[in-house]
Amino acid sequence: MPAVWPLLVPPGACAVLLAAFMLPMSGVLTVVCVAGLIGAVLAAVHHAEVVAHRVGEPFGTLVLAVAITIIEVALMVSLMLTGGPDKAALPRDTVFSAVMIICNGVVGLCLLAGGIRHREQSFRIEGASSGLAALVALSTLSLVLPSFTTSSPGATYTTMQLAFAAVASLVLWAVFVFVQTVRHRDYFLPAQDIANEDAHAVPPTPRQAWISFSLLMLALVAVVGLAKVLSPGIESAVAAAGAPKAVIGIAIALLVLLPETWAAVRAARADRLQTSLNLALGSALASIGLTIPAVAAASVVLDMPLELGLAPKDMVLLALTFLVGTITLGTGRTNVMQGAVHLVLFAAFLFLALAP
Repeated sequence: MPAVWPLLVPPGACAVLLAAFMLPMSGVLTVVCVAGLIGAVLAAVHHAEVVAHRVGEPFGTLVLAVAITIIEVALMVSLMLTGGPDKAALPRDTVFSAVMIICNGVVGLCLLAGGIRHREQSFRIEGASSGLAALVALSTLSLVLPSFTTSSPGATYTTMQLAFAAVASLVLWAVFVFVQTVRHRDYFLPAQDIANEDAHAVPPTPRQAWISFSLLMLALVAVVGLAKVLSPGIESAVAAAGAPKAVIGIAIALLVLLPETWAAVRAARADRLQTSLNLALGSALASIGLTIPAVAAASVVLDMPLELGLAPKDMVLLALTFLVGTITLGTGRTNVMQGAVHLVLFAAFLFLALAP
């Protein structure tokens, strides 16, 4: 008999979200929102796995990554609209945080969890290197170059430069998706599954898949909505602690990426590291490839300030992350050592965000 909770949690979490918008926040309501957020994360992962089982890899991981990124973009644009000039750096902080969380935190957890349980794990170098190359290019164009251009003051792009970065981001992401799902789909399949992709349990029916897809969307709306509801409390806590404003972007990214993190770690523990890397790299690419064009368009159309360039400290962390990532993904095999290295980099990112 199938579990009932995945069917009930997404509408329940949305009901909690509606209550949070209609009622004044209190201690009890905050606790209920946190519980609803956790439940929505678990339900989203469950329904994403159902959809993935129906459509197969790598389409399944793409569904979760793209869906949550689209909703994340909507959240970010709404925060920019309500925050005004004070939120000019929020997209940069959130995207940079997402890249660091995914490339160090998520990947590190997956490699450590998988290494502890299975000693060594393997993946397809061709797919991982394609994703990493695109991610390095997108990150440099969107987050590094604005600090070095001279046509506009500070860490910003001119309108033409911003348009170029937005189009380049969208094109690179679209080409990666084409390579991942059509041209070289075998690069993103686990080695043991290439010969026989259907050597698994019977997939769900189309009706079950569509129900799960609908509930997945509902759960993700609840995740991002509850993250927004809880963000004022996070901002107040950050201000009270005297921490930099960039911590707000980190907190939002951590909340929004919970479903992908949980799904990736579960896959690694089940000895499906290829799925974990597909989800991690795909999420990072979608985070830049979809977010930058959206916030660039909003900035131009609504005449909102947008600051994209990173500080020198963050550029060093980004470069170190990509250097270590190149070494980690260069052999096709991983163990706990690589996981520990990435988690140390993630800890350094969090520590330096609090104590710059």
